[in-house]
Amino acid sequence: MRVFVTGATGFIGSAVVRELIDAGHTVVGLTRSDSGAAALKEAGAQVHRGAIDDLDSLHSGAAAADGVIHLAFHHNFSDHATSVQMDLHAVETMGAAIEGTGSPFVITAHLNGEAPENAALSLAGVRSSVVSLSPSVHGKGDKGFVPMLINIARTKGVSAYIGDGSNRWPAIHRLDAARLFRRALEVAPAGSRLDGIGDEGVPLRDIAAVIGRHLNLPVVSISREEADAHFGSFLGSVAALDISAMRDTTRLSAQTRELLGWQPVHPRLLPDMEEHYFNN
Repeated sequence: MRVFVTGATGFIGSAVVRELIDAGHTVVGLTRSDSGAAALKEAGAQVHRGAIDDLDSLHSGAAAADGVIHLAFHHNFSDHATSVQMDLHAVETMGAAIEGTGSPFVITAHLNGEAPENAALSLAGVRSSVVSLSPSVHGKGDKGFVPMLINIARTKGVSAYIGDGSNRWPAIHRLDAARLFRRALEVAPAGSRLDGIGDEGVPLRDIAAVIGRHLNLPVVSISREEADAHFGSFLGSVAALDISAMRDTTRLSAQTRELLGWQPVHPRLLPDMEEHYFNN
């Protein structure tokens, strides 16, 4: 299958490209930079020049493909609504290019992103599916929530969790996420909502303990009222949530694994932290 991949040079996207090529697919990766083009060529992928806000480029890339995996997202925490609107335009544009073809169209869910999801799932004659990834997609090269917690601990001089620290985060290794996207492309029925979950719930207290031990820092409990000042307002609110309970990750994980015949096989979050996250 000839697969058009947006976000193809990112942390997750580069793993998806490798997974697809290893499975025998031809990959056409979207990139706006020379360095991205070089990385795609080195991986064995073809290069399609453009960006998430270049709708003509998105349309032509999707129209020439047998399937689309949409991973790109413009992360702007100061104006998330505009990022979601940009994502909606991208989904609508690529969807219009493949509507009626029966092609698979796999998109990534984002916070408050119901409009792009609904746009994808409402396409006629397209095998659309939506993948919701765990808050922590981990692995070598991660720049997400766990590295943020490590940097905050270094700056503050303590590794903190909130309350008793029993609130849990689901997590998934980037290579398991890559295989999930490939399986969604290949076999997910139209209208599928899929959940990328490896660890169904890792207590924040346990994450803080690994950070404290490696950085030789005290591991402390702070109150919810102190969390925004310690972590910043965005991460403070996220760090206080028991996301596993909110999303019923045990049920969602089982559904996705059964539907796709997919099982995570790579290291879970805490062992992966031990291996990769404190080398520098």
